[in-house]
Amino acid sequence: MFVHIPVLLNEVLTLLAPECGGVFIDGTLGGGGHAQALLDHMPADGRLIGIDRDKDAVYAASKRLSSYGERMSVIHGNFSDMKTLLAPLGITQARGILLDLGLSSYQLDTTERGFSYKRNAPLDMRMDQENPFSAYDVVNGYSYEELRRILHEYGEERFASRIAERITKARESKPIETTEELAALAIAGIPPKFRNEPQHPARRTFQAIRIEVNAEIEVLPESLDQALDLLQKGGRLCIITFHSLEDRIVKQAFRRYADPCTCDKRSPMCTCGKLPMAKILTRRPLVSSEYELQHNSRASSAKLRCIQKL
Repeated sequence: MFVHIPVLLNEVLTLLAPECGGVFIDGTLGGGGHAQALLDHMPADGRLIGIDRDKDAVYAASKRLSSYGERMSVIHGNFSDMKTLLAPLGITQARGILLDLGLSSYQLDTTERGFSYKRNAPLDMRMDQENPFSAYDVVNGYSYEELRRILHEYGEERFASRIAERITKARESKPIETTEELAALAIAGIPPKFRNEPQHPARRTFQAIRIEVNAEIEVLPESLDQALDLLQKGGRLCIITFHSLEDRIVKQAFRRYADPCTCDKRSPMCTCGKLPMAKILTRRPLVSSEYELQHNSRASSAKLRCIQKL
């Protein structure tokens, strides 16, 4: 069953203000938790379009939200193609857009999807199961240098070199096929005194490979630009991130929208003519309350940032 416990739900509802009506887009629909709450707070003429690359999510959310009728549309696709996906619906502007960049509980808890280092399964990690490229291809096909790079950049793993070396050496005798094998190699690459962190020692390795498989970082900057273009004047964009690399990209993009001037800061006046496109509504990211953390431990690393289009 595709269950979605929406993270930072009250904060999202406050910032997006669905009670004002209009068109809203949930670019990472998941099980439909955020979408249902948005619809419940909209007036009768409000409309929401949900997008997800996971067909299981599309099926589950379509079923869960069917009672909303024509007010709700569900699309199978990647939010990085948002403009193209919305064109057939005649939608060129939205009052609010939400992107929740985390994995769903369903994806983590469904063993055969291969996202979890806690359950043994074939190496997969595809959010879109129609994509032929999987974690197996990364682990068994990437060179030592490529593995080291993604572990360092996407996992922020300080022992990236050691883990990449373990992986490349292990696959010389046979392919690495399961999450259990990969987790063991990641743990073995970390010196024993650094394995007793609160988080699982293989977490960063799995994060890095998942990001690479799904091109999560690669598509994010362009996706943010598309979302800003789609917003109507006064519209708001909310982004929920779950690791520092994503949050950094969102933070830098929001700063660029708010202050696009490229002039020398020592110059007495702006001559580039680039005007602010948005204002930042969350100078510091919003995080989960203690109450939410008690009921949903997966919200512990969530950060919410929001801008409003000028």
